[in-house]
Amino acid sequence: MGEISDDRLTAIMDELRQFVREREWRQFHDPKNLAMAVVSEAGELAAEYRWVANTDADDWSNNSANQNKVTGEAADVGIALLLFFDRIGVDFIGAVKAKLAVNRLNYPVATSKGKSERSRA
Repeated sequence: MGEISDDRLTAIMDELRQFVREREWRQFHDPKNLAMAVVSEAGELAAEYRWVANTDADDWSNNSANQNKVTGEAADVGIALLLFFDRIGVDFIGAVKAKLAVNRLNYPVATSKGKSERSRA
């Protein structure tokens, strides 16, 4: 599995910024448009799974042709999300760590383990 190190994140952000700069797209990348891009790209990812049964989703995803499609769609979600964080000036890794701390409080192991619903502890 690929690791997300600060160095790799910095490198991909530099590459994304260069990609946007070369095309003069920053003018279109306001927070609202980028948030909408995250949602629309997530919709394209979800559409790939529309008629796949839950019990088949892992095997379906591991098929190389399907994996290529969903990987591309997931990458589009990631690109839009990273550009969103960059535009609003928030550290992505820091935000994820902060939210994970909140989720640890909201979903304590003792009341959440093996359950899909939110505990009300």
